[in-house]
Amino acid sequence: MRRFGSSFTGAVFLILTAFILDAPVVRAQEILSEGLPVKARTRAIETFHIGHDDPVFGKLTFLGGLELLASDRKVGGLSGLVSLDGGNAFLAVTDNGHWVRATVEQESDGKPLDIKDVRFAPLLGKNGKTLRARWGHDTEALALTPSGLYVTAEYRNAIYHYPWPLTTGKERMIGQLGLPGDITSLPRNAGLEALAAGPDGSSLAGKLVAVAESSKSDAHDLSGFIIGPDGVERFSIERRDRFDATDAAFLPDGDFLLMERRFNLRDLIGLRLRRFEAGSIQAGAKLTGEVILEAGFEHQIDNMEALAVHQNAAGETILSLLSDDNRSMLQRTVFLRFRLED
Repeated sequence: MRRFGSSFTGAVFLILTAFILDAPVVRAQEILSEGLPVKARTRAIETFHIGHDDPVFGKLTFLGGLELLASDRKVGGLSGLVSLDGGNAFLAVTDNGHWVRATVEQESDGKPLDIKDVRFAPLLGKNGKTLRARWGHDTEALALTPSGLYVTAEYRNAIYHYPWPLTTGKERMIGQLGLPGDITSLPRNAGLEALAAGPDGSSLAGKLVAVAESSKSDAHDLSGFIIGPDGVERFSIERRDRFDATDAAFLPDGDFLLMERRFNLRDLIGLRLRRFEAGSIQAGAKLTGEVILEAGFEHQIDNMEALAVHQNAAGETILSLLSDDNRSMLQRTVFLRFRLED
C-alpha cells in the first residue's frame, strides 16, 4: 500500500496441487456468516472515460462500475480481491487486517448493478488474536488456491496461509510461509504487494508469484518472486513511468496480468495493466510486457489496488478492479468491470 500525499509456522508448505482460475463455487452468504453486517449503498459508474461514451479501450470493453459507500470505515482500504461464484460475489482484504465479503448483482455479461450483503471480520492469527494486535496487518493481496487462501502483509513482508472457505470469519491462520531475507527485508511501502497463484499445467503450477510494489527509481526493476515447495526463484519486471505494482492475476490462457498505480504531483493519478505471455515468468527473466490499459485523471479511477479474474457463463474473461480509499473522505472505493477481448 502506498498512501496518497523464517520458517513456516504450521504444517508443511501446502501451496497448490492444482489451480482453478475461478474460485470454487462458494457464495457470499456461505462465508463470514458471523461477520459484522454493514450498511452500504452504491452509485453507478456508466462510462470509464469521463465525458465519453465509447466503452472500448484497446482489448478491453468497459462493462460498468460502482462507487461503494459503506457505513463503517473498516470496510475501506480494500487492497486484495477474489471473485466468487462467477462474479456474483467477492472476498476482499483490507490494508488494516479485515476480510470483507459481498454479493454483486450483475447482468449476464458481468456488468455490475449493485453490491449488497456486505460483511466484515478481522483476520486472526494462530493464537486467535487479530493481526492488528501484533502488527501483522497491512494486508495487501489475496490468492485463492485449493489448499486455502494466501495473504501478503507488506509491513512484515510475510505471506499468511488461511483455510478456505472462511465459513464463519473466525477461522485462524494456518501458518506463515518461510521466506528468504531478500523478501523479508524489502522496504516498507515497497514490499510484497501483488500475489497470484500459478496456473495448472504450467511450470508455475503449485507455486505463488509475488511482485514487490516499487523500486528505488525507474532505473531499477520491480522484483518478482516465484515461491514454491522447493524454494524461491527470482525474476524482474521493467519499471516504467513511475508506476508501482499493486496486484496481479493469471488469465485463462496462462498469461500474467499486472496492475500498476501511480500518484504524484507530476503525473497525478494513474492506472496501468500490463500483460505478460504465458511461460515468460521464469527464474532470471527480465520482463517488459504489453500495456493493455492505461488510464489517468480523466478516467473513473482512484487508488487502484486490487484485481481479480473470472469467466462468465458465456466463457468470456472478466476483469474486476477495486480501489483502496485509505478510509479517507477525499478518496473513493470504486469497483470496475472490463471484458477482455481476445
